[in-house]
Order: sequence, then structure tokens, then C-alpha cells
Amino acid sequence: MMISVDAEPRVMRHSNDVGAFVPGPLLQVAATAQGPLDGLSFAVKDLIDVAGTITGGGNPDWMRTHGPALRSAPVVERLLAAGASLRGKTITDELAFSLEGVNAHYGTPLNPACPDRIPGGSSSGSASAVAAGLVDFALGTDTGGSVRVPASFCGLYGMRPTHDAIPLDGVLPFAPSYDTVGWFARDAEMLARVGDVVLPAATPAPIETLIIVRDAFAIADEPVAAALRGVCEALGVSQEITVFDGAADDWFECYRILQGTENWRELGPWIRATKPAFGEAIAPRFASTAEITADDVARWQPARDAIRARLRAQLSGSVAWLVPTAPCIALRKDLPGAGEQIGPFYGRALTLTSIAGHAGLPQINLPVARVDDCPIGLSIIGGAGQDRALLDAACRLSARLTNRTST
Repeated sequence: MMISVDAEPRVMRHSNDVGAFVPGPLLQVAATAQGPLDGLSFAVKDLIDVAGTITGGGNPDWMRTHGPALRSAPVVERLLAAGASLRGKTITDELAFSLEGVNAHYGTPLNPACPDRIPGGSSSGSASAVAAGLVDFALGTDTGGSVRVPASFCGLYGMRPTHDAIPLDGVLPFAPSYDTVGWFARDAEMLARVGDVVLPAATPAPIETLIIVRDAFAIADEPVAAALRGVCEALGVSQEITVFDGAADDWFECYRILQGTENWRELGPWIRATKPAFGEAIAPRFASTAEITADDVARWQPARDAIRARLRAQLSGSVAWLVPTAPCIALRKDLPGAGEQIGPFYGRALTLTSIAGHAGLPQINLPVARVDDCPIGLSIIGGAGQDRALLDAACRLSARLTNRTST
């Protein structure tokens, strides 16, 4: 295994759309005013409304049974009013039910950082477009890691904000108590510029203390954990804690049950009425959500409430945690027996992402290292409402790593 520290992620630029955009003419919307994002371009995941277009959700039957949006989602309107221009809607995994970035109907967007591997989902098209240099930044959604995992796999900066920090109006729901609108950029400064526009005004205390989550690192592949620990060492971070209390599997099961029951409540009536054609991998996932019982929810909702209360108390003020964003490098597209690896991958990935997910906390992926010439990400998780402080910290850490590798 080759391991390297990468403070300045590599970008592969392409003259075509690398399969990132939804089929058909490229959607383009001019900025509606001048502002801090003048001259920048962005793309929007096809779960987010743009006025006059159908939000397709990555599924032809959803597209067929829905009409054009009457108005754009507020987050899109804000970006256009800040001077940015929309340059395309991007492919998503079907109704967001995947971390792989593979769509049976529209194809798999390219992972420009390692083209023989999946981009990660469900915001795969947005990640691909940014990583290929086709737009300056892109919106995605993140419920169980759908911005964070593609950011790690594609070598991008990616943010999941505090839950409810950005309105979910005009966003196709997946599991509303976990859903967020996030975004991708190729550098920390661009990530922060977008945050200045879409996040609520705030002046949080700066992040002063970084702590390694030891049992989160234990979930990652050894080469990934080793490379990321090397980055922590370079940053002078040595303090450690544990979060899962020996019950990491419970965190995953809690997420599986609660997001599943919300998902079926939101989408089940349409699925029953329409009987849509889902891809082979997606159909059984929706079927499993229909089987979740009220007893399941009664068991796991108090567990989530307890996690949320504990984590929000621990991460108040100027403290942030460091965790691997994903447990591994991006999986190969053509890997023999890949189907057998998907289950364990989901179990580990969703356990890592459930830290911020259960507690509704902000998290930023920093593309800081490579293993086998594939990007891996280190995440900072902050307290609720610490989004702007987390963005400032990401800029500082990125600058420190860049200065270290250039001297």
C-alpha cells in the first residue's frame, strides 16, 4: 500500500461533462444580481428544485410523475443573487438511496481523482463536476454521508452543515430529520465563500481544540487510519477520546431504522401508487424500509435522543473532533466480488457518518492524503451552529498543511 500526504488535492480537468450532468440540454441560469460570488459557476444535484425544470431524483418514473418546479429552492436563489451562475443539474443515485454514485438509468459519473473507481453517492454528479473542474462549486444533499463520502473519494472539500442551518424547502426529502444541503469545492477558501452566502449570519467562537476520535479511526482500513494519523501528527493533534462506547454497531442500526422509517413515510405512498422501476441494487433498499415497525422506532428513537444530547454537550464551544470521513478509498468499479463488499462498506461508512448525523452537527471533509494514489479525507466535526467557525478552521488547517509540504 502506498501512502502519501496530500495538502493540495490533484484535479483532473476534462473538456466534456464526465457523465456528471443529467441527460439532455445543459441547464443554465444566469446570476440574478451581483455579489460576493460574481463570475463563479455552480451545479445543483437533481434533488434540488430549479424553477421551470423537473427535479428528476435520479429516477425516470419520478421525472415522469412530477411537473416543473414553480420556484427554485431558496438555497439556489441565494447563490444566484450572490452573483453565481448555474451551469447544470447533476446526476444523483436514485432518490438518494446510495453511497456509491452508481445510477442504473443514467450511468456512473466519473471519479476524476481515480477514474477506475466509483465517485461515491448520492451526490456523485456534483462531486464529479467539481473534481473535473467543470464548475467552481456544486450543491449536494447529505443525509447519511452523501456529500462527505463523495468528497473523500474524489479528493474534494465538502461540507455538511448543522441540521436546519440551510432551509430544505424545494429539496426532495429522504429522511428529513437527517437531511441537509451541503456543497463541494476544490479548495477551502471556495468552500468558505459559499458558506458565507448560504449559512445564517453568526459569530461563533473560533475552534481552538482538536481531538482525535480513537474508535472512529479504528473503523477505517489500517492504511487509511495510518495516513490520517500522520496528518493529525503533522498538525500537532494528540488528544484522543472515544465516542461509540463499544457499541458502534448500535449507532449504525439506530441510523438504519430511523432514516428508513422516515424515508418510507416520505416516499412510500408514491412508491405504492407508482410502482417505479428501480435499479437492481436500489429496489431491495426501499423494500426493507417498508418492513420497519413501530416497535423498532420506539427502541431506537430514545437512543438517538441520548446520542444527540451527549454529543451536543461535548462539542459546545471551541472544541472539534477529527475522524476519517470514509473507512476506505473509493471502491473499484470492476472489483470481483464487489457486491460482497458493499454491505460491510455501508456498515462502516454509515457508522462514521452517524456521529454528525444523529446529533445534527456540521462536518467538513478535508482531502489531506492519498492511499494507493486515491484520495482519503479527514473530517472536522464541530458543535451545532459552529459552521462558520468550522469553515475558518478548515482554511487554517489547509494552509498549515500546504505550507508544511511546500517547505
